[in-house]
Amino acid sequence: MFDELTTKLAGVFRKLTGRGKLSEQDVRDAVREIRRVLLEADVNLAVARDLCKRVEERAVGTELLQSLAPGQQVVKIVFDELLSVLGGGGQAGLQFPSNRAAVVLLAGLQGSGKTTSAAKLARFWKGRGKRVLLAALDLRRPAAVDQLEVLGKSIDTPVHLDREAKDPVALAEKARARADREGFDLLIADTAGRLHVDEELMAEVARVHEALAPQETLLVLDGMTGQDAVQIAEAFTKRLPVSGFVLTKMDGDARGGAALSLRAVCGAPIRYLGVGEKVDALEPFHADRLASRILGMGDVLTLVERAQERLDHTKAEALEKKLRKERFTLEDFLGQLQEMKKLGPMDELLKMLPGVKLPPGAAVDEKELRRTEAIIQSMTREERTKPQVIDGSRRKRIARGSGTTVQDVNRLLRQFEQAREMLKRFGGKRGRLPLGMR
Repeated sequence: MFDELTTKLAGVFRKLTGRGKLSEQDVRDAVREIRRVLLEADVNLAVARDLCKRVEERAVGTELLQSLAPGQQVVKIVFDELLSVLGGGGQAGLQFPSNRAAVVLLAGLQGSGKTTSAAKLARFWKGRGKRVLLAALDLRRPAAVDQLEVLGKSIDTPVHLDREAKDPVALAEKARARADREGFDLLIADTAGRLHVDEELMAEVARVHEALAPQETLLVLDGMTGQDAVQIAEAFTKRLPVSGFVLTKMDGDARGGAALSLRAVCGAPIRYLGVGEKVDALEPFHADRLASRILGMGDVLTLVERAQERLDHTKAEALEKKLRKERFTLEDFLGQLQEMKKLGPMDELLKMLPGVKLPPGAAVDEKELRRTEAIIQSMTREERTKPQVIDGSRRKRIARGSGTTVQDVNRLLRQFEQAREMLKRFGGKRGRLPLGMR
């Protein structure tokens, strides 16, 4: 996410922070470069221009230029201005009435990821203790109802649907009545989309909105479409009281133009980011965390929250006991690899750690992780428990069984020993164990 933008901004900041002193011309040159980077990232022209103007006004001053670390001060100013452009966000805007279900209405164009986002949102709130009902109000797209029904089953969430229905407004009213009658905390309505913004679409969504009177009206936008997404948002917000945005496909967006433009152009905040295809790949939007990611400063809080949500804490507690007794085995090593995969691609996780910078274009080799799994799975139970019994002939057999080489097996065994020694040190303390190990 935002790889291209982050890499280019890092190049600008390296020039600034690598100097002991800065002149006003140095700052102006850097601001000009930042503006170019933002425009290449498909940020709205007015947004990029205004942001850079504010950065220059704050950065060109005797006090800053004569400070001990003027380059770092400029980076801090850019962070502050990015934060201002991104605005607030997160799930705080959703209020739950005490006497009936809250309603979230999802609108957007066909293909933006609206139906999938409805399921992701249901899972998100269900994980926070809310009873959720999904409403299949997209009566125009073939198989839309079926898709939501399948997604609902996958997260054990009921879906209100009627395959014979013709009027989405009447169906919306029935879904609302059911949500209130059966004591649901939240009703999430998936409405119909089109390939283009047209009068018929807007009129239908407006009628559904009037019938449901939702607490939140979220516009789902494809983050990879950049300024097209902003233009679509402008068209919707003129006809619908949009309270926030869901930006999908952000795991594939290397530029970030839509995210940096929406709040300033349309006035409403981003609420959620879709960061993958799976139903758990939804993150509440936090402006400060996103600004930190864009500037290459990491995002530890999101990483910790993801670990708390996705990792099996029963397994973690059992592992902690083993570590304290120094009984960590290759079986446990394999289990930890499989647990960490739940958090997402490894190169994405590394970017959330402050100070960890992968070279431009570099990525963690996921194939290497799969080879590691194959090698351990080709071992007998005794070999996983007591790796010291793995002699030369056993190594050859394991290599053949896993489709790897003896050198690969040797390397894995060395890595395991190093990991075991490190974890012994952690396990021997009463403090906290590493992320994913607790």
